Amino acid sequence: MSLNIQPLLSDYDFNKQSTLIINGIVVDAHSETKQQILIENGKISQVAPAITDYPSDTNIIDAAGLYVMPGGIDVHTHFNIDVGISRSADDFYTGTRSAACGGTTMIIDHMGFGPRNCNLHHQLKVYKEYALDKAVIDYSFHGVIQHVNDEILSEMQSMVEEEGISSFKMYLTYGYKLNDDEVLRALHQLNKVNALTTVHPENDAAIALRRSKLIEEGKTAAKYHPISRPLECEAEAIARMINLARLADNTPLYIVHLSNGLGLDYIRLARNNKQPVWAETCPQYLLLDDSCYEREDAVKFILSPPLRPKEELEKMWQGLCDGSIDTVATDHCSFNYQTQKLQGKDDFTKCPNGMSGVETRMPLLFSEGVMSGRITPRHFVELTSYMPAKLFGLYPQKGCLAVGSDADLVLFDPKQKVKISQDLLHDNIDYTPFEEFESHGWPVMTISCGDVVACNGEFMGKAGNGRFIHRKPFLQ
Repeated sequence: MSLNIQPLLSDYDFNKQSTLIINGIVVDAHSETKQQILIENGKISQVAPAITDYPSDTNIIDAAGLYVMPGGIDVHTHFNIDVGISRSADDFYTGTRSAACGGTTMIIDHMGFGPRNCNLHHQLKVYKEYALDKAVIDYSFHGVIQHVNDEILSEMQSMVEEEGISSFKMYLTYGYKLNDDEVLRALHQLNKVNALTTVHPENDAAIALRRSKLIEEGKTAAKYHPISRPLECEAEAIARMINLARLADNTPLYIVHLSNGLGLDYIRLARNNKQPVWAETCPQYLLLDDSCYEREDAVKFILSPPLRPKEELEKMWQGLCDGSIDTVATDHCSFNYQTQKLQGKDDFTKCPNGMSGVETRMPLLFSEGVMSGRITPRHFVELTSYMPAKLFGLYPQKGCLAVGSDADLVLFDPKQKVKISQDLLHDNIDYTPFEEFESHGWPVMTISCGDVVACNGEFMGKAGNGRFIHRKPFLQ
């Protein structure tokens, strides 16, 4: 479905190796200026107020009235993941296609669990096969720690140095949850090998007790899902991880999908104590609340952590505005409503957890953040591209518009208003949780490594063009 905007590609020749972008407002995390950008062979070769020295066969893109920004980096996706009761609907083709059409030029996927007792390299090999010949934009993976022993600990260094996997995820709930002693051992080692620890923080014991009580009482409708996982379960686990990281020589820690103000208070306190802790939130925790569980189609909104009471949304916005929250990712984990989500219609424990969002992240944050006046365009870039690149070993290859950086860009039209509909999107599912949201501002062109992969709502990329990126070790 095309959007009715200016014909940016009217004279574009896809065979040319260079592109000059003129008349746009160039925005990175540090500045907002009228500049021109020359792209040659997939890299940014010049940034200047006026560029006159460029090849004769260069494409010219007139970005008048548009913001020209670094392409988005979504550091939290789950493509092609098997969650036991279902496999997510989006693989690395449809998922990255959707990402590209939403202004995202790189993803870092959280790999799913492998067989019991498998080593760290096992899932990396599996996921590289999943993405090979499918991804349309660049990608990487977070390591996943299912258990901890001497072999796993010794493997971490080669994952960082040889494989370029410089971040790892721990789960404090689900089937392969880690105990506190395992967490401590892993934290110590990850610190030594210069890797960033990311964590899904929920108190598993409290959730299990609450869930079993609800089931015993016959309270299994979707509206009981958030009651089974209240915000205190998340906040307690955040506080525990912060304290364990402090015990482990102040190991750097990254909290994924933060959804509540109490957890944010613990993060602020840690930062005030000079502890290296960073936080991520997602659009669903900024724009959707737990009233969704009263809807007839409430199973669409079953994810973990669940949607929170409305007052928590403003706390998340405040965290973005004051710098307590560092990144906005998606936790994109998509399941079809008709064939997958409805498995849990009468029992929320049988509904696969997750929602889509990789395509709507950038426009919704731009609309509700920049256009509403909550954040500046520079802060938008910081949240969606610069800080993800800095934290996850990608900067300055990604996350900026510097000479020598990959030519990953998104052109945003601040005047374009789009009513979000599943018919407009490019993922592989039958609904969007943001149906009927109106976005003020829209990504009208996405450029990945110098190639236009999306324009005017049309996908123009190619499966297999995305590269696996070897990320640098984590450095504070």
